[in-house]
Amino acid sequence: MKSLSVPARIDRLDEVADFVNSVLGDVDMKTELSVRLAVEETFVNIANYAYAPGEGKAEIQCGLLSDPRRILIRFSDSGVPFDPTKTGDADTSEEAIMQRVGGLGIFLVKKNMDEVRYAYEDGKNVLTLIKKL
Repeated sequence: MKSLSVPARIDRLDEVADFVNSVLGDVDMKTELSVRLAVEETFVNIANYAYAPGEGKAEIQCGLLSDPRRILIRFSDSGVPFDPTKTGDADTSEEAIMQRVGGLGIFLVKKNMDEVRYAYEDGKNVLTLIKKL
């Protein structure tokens, strides 16, 4: 597993996405876009909410698993405890989407990844994402 630790700030998003993409390697476009969307939504949520109004770090671990071939991405932060797996599915009706500003990030992560697991360990939020390749 490779690791990256960065300040949890939006201006570090490209660095996080590039890090995950370097581990992901050469995959089909649909898989690459699904992984990128989940990574972006997760990191943006950490940057915007985990430490608000303060600042902190985000740690990202990423590696390939075999049999079957998958990518594992683990985000951790020491921010406010929050379990995104406990949120209900978003209302995706046309009316609700037209009236909403935000609120679909966690829904998109769940829909684009094969597994989404949360744990609170040693004072840290740990969100594990797994996608079959």
